[in-house]
Amino acid sequence: MRPDVAIKATSPRGGGIDIATLPSPAAWVDANGIVEARNAAMADFFNVESGRPFSDVLRPEDVGAFDLALKRLTLGAPSASVEIQATGDRKASFVTSLAKPQSDDASQVILLQLIDITSLRQSFDALAERESRWNHALVGSASGVWDQRNSGEMYYSEVWRSIRGLGPDDPIAQNMEEWLELVHPQDRERVLHSIERQNEGDPDYTTFQYREMHKDGHYVWIECRGACVERDENGQPARIVGTDTDVTARKAQEEWLEGLSRRLKLAVDISRIGIFETDFDAGISEWDERMREIFEVPFDEDVRVGDFWERKLHPDDRERTLAHVEMRIAALKPFTDNYRITASNGSTRYIRANSLPYVDNDGHLKMIGVNWDVTEDQRLRQELECQKALAEARNAELDQIRIDAEYSALHDYLTALPNRRYLESRLDELRKTSSERKRGIAVLHIDLDRFKQINDTLGHGAGDAMLKHAARILRDNIRPTDFAARIGGDEFVVLLDYDGNDEVLSTIADRIIGEMRQPVWHNGQECRFGASIGIAYSEDRSADPRALLQNADIALYNAKNQGRNRHEFYTQSSRRLLADARRLSSELLRALENDEIIPFYQLQFDAKTRKITGAECLARWQHPTQGILGPDRFLAAAEECGVLAQIDGIILEKALADVAVWREEGLLLPKISVNVSARRLKDPNLASGLAALDIKPGTVSFELLESVFLDRQDAAVMANLETLRRLSIDIEIDDFGTGHASIVGLLNLKPSTLKIDRQLIENIPTSQEQRILVMSIIQIARSLKIKVTAEGVETEEHARILKRLGCDVLQGYGLARPLDVTATGDLLRAHKKAAAT
Repeated sequence: MRPDVAIKATSPRGGGIDIATLPSPAAWVDANGIVEARNAAMADFFNVESGRPFSDVLRPEDVGAFDLALKRLTLGAPSASVEIQATGDRKASFVTSLAKPQSDDASQVILLQLIDITSLRQSFDALAERESRWNHALVGSASGVWDQRNSGEMYYSEVWRSIRGLGPDDPIAQNMEEWLELVHPQDRERVLHSIERQNEGDPDYTTFQYREMHKDGHYVWIECRGACVERDENGQPARIVGTDTDVTARKAQEEWLEGLSRRLKLAVDISRIGIFETDFDAGISEWDERMREIFEVPFDEDVRVGDFWERKLHPDDRERTLAHVEMRIAALKPFTDNYRITASNGSTRYIRANSLPYVDNDGHLKMIGVNWDVTEDQRLRQELECQKALAEARNAELDQIRIDAEYSALHDYLTALPNRRYLESRLDELRKTSSERKRGIAVLHIDLDRFKQINDTLGHGAGDAMLKHAARILRDNIRPTDFAARIGGDEFVVLLDYDGNDEVLSTIADRIIGEMRQPVWHNGQECRFGASIGIAYSEDRSADPRALLQNADIALYNAKNQGRNRHEFYTQSSRRLLADARRLSSELLRALENDEIIPFYQLQFDAKTRKITGAECLARWQHPTQGILGPDRFLAAAEECGVLAQIDGIILEKALADVAVWREEGLLLPKISVNVSARRLKDPNLASGLAALDIKPGTVSFELLESVFLDRQDAAVMANLETLRRLSIDIEIDDFGTGHASIVGLLNLKPSTLKIDRQLIENIPTSQEQRILVMSIIQIARSLKIKVTAEGVETEEHARILKRLGCDVLQGYGLARPLDVTATGDLLRAHKKAAAT
């Protein structure tokens, strides 16, 4: 101890306190902090000279706090303290205690005493550091801390609240019951059990997962980690501390991976592929169950590289396969291979493999891949190739048949010109390729004049010859790029490229008309006929060819009205024909509303006995100003308006009513036949409508008009025809022999009767060919157990020949004309009276 320290240790103003005896650093300072005396301990820690401010030995950051403590004493405080740290190399912390001694001396002497708190400060800083470190770790791990005591005190961190979507002021469940309401119903029982085991200290339940309701209304997956850290005197949990972590995303990923794993397993099981992984450096290969099945490897046998697989390879494939695999492995590129192996029974199996060579993290050369047995696929492929070869051979034979069939389907059998179907196909092509045409298009609609007279006077043979002659004229007068077709009867259509020159069209039309008017000799008879032509054209390449065809038809109508043997161009004035058609359609609709459609009856007779066997019911229009109109005046309009089926229904209902009246009078009409249109046959309500009528079995038959194509019926038509059979309504084919009905149609339809068209009956007295044709039809019908009715019986000679040929029923003007209900009733009475005498 230095002498000056000892001399100044006792101050006469210090109330008798000797600081030299104090073990801790001490000093006397005045109100300004000037050191008056100090002890040895103070000198050891703070080398401050007497007469100097004590603040000289303080760190700058501690001076302010020290001065503030002095100020408090001077203002009357009995004591004050401040924490300071030693300067220089010494790492020590002190609490500076300042106090006024009890003394009679009024001077401001202050006792300054230092208490060493270095170890306490170090412990406190270490604790704060650990607390900060754990707090950052918890926040960084997104774990929410919770602390529960049995006293009811609870703590929940901000992260804990954010996991549940709660803010600092949002209330939380106050008891177990409230909290369990937020837990997913499927998890509650398990959660209670887990908490119980966790409180008991069971290490298996330190962590468990459950779902809890988020503030927004959805569930979040929470991983709870907790433990009992304090117990009371009874051993019961007194404090439980833990963390909650939101693992919703992880659970979703786990679920996705689990689903992916299931799908992959299912795919592997279904595909029956074998999976392998080979470690070339270790010399071993891992094969799954299916791989061992394919290669017949026992499940307890190790698969070594260069041993079993190589030996199983088919001798013819071994060298190629091994070389291919070695090359691909060297390049570390994925590859596919096909090879054969030899089974234990000596059979050959076909294998397909996909493989991927790679180098793993340890530098080992490995390969992973799949193999599957494609032996059955190979067998099927070989069989298919064989069948393909046979099919190609058969196709070579069928090609010509197909070409011939297509030709027949698209060409007129008589003239070899394209038919209506071909024309419609050509029109569709023109419309689809309208943007590609470099020219306009013209349509010539041609109708032969006086053709019917040739047919009537010279027979169908002469008519056929004239049609062939007309076809030759058309071929000779059009270019190879033009198109000519026979669309039915004596009608033809020619499609030509149009370059804007009307005179060219007129020249072609006049040349055709001129050649058609030249006399033609047939079997020594001179035949003369002509032609009327309607022309429509368009320079617009996008014009609708079908519309042009309709316009040409209107122009043809004008040509015929203006004297025939001429051509007319379509003009806008021709549209009045359409206006007339629309007017007729309007009047027809009004006629249906006014009940102006009535039935006429043409009686039918047994070919042998001439007894009445029935009657065909024909539609007539009782026009208020024009009188009785035949179907030729309104059927086209009816079909266009879509009321043809309605007219069919009206005729049937009225005919049934008339037959019922005649039956009450004792007049027997065994059967009535009514026409049925294609539209009505497709009506889904036909069956229900017929079921509501009083139709006695076997008294009604439906005649399928020639517009019904019998060879290709849709499902609705066939269903309705089956309904007719169930209702005992017979099915008759009308106009048989005109080309619409066929033998295939007869087999499919199974009608009760077919009616030979009048065109085939007309010339049987004079034409041997016609008689042979009619006889053939009757024989075909008999072989199929189908009755035959002949239409167009105009003379007694017709009736006699048809009876001899085996016809069953006769119908025609030579026997009875179509009559209204009153005249038909009179005729029935006359026949009844004649039969009674």
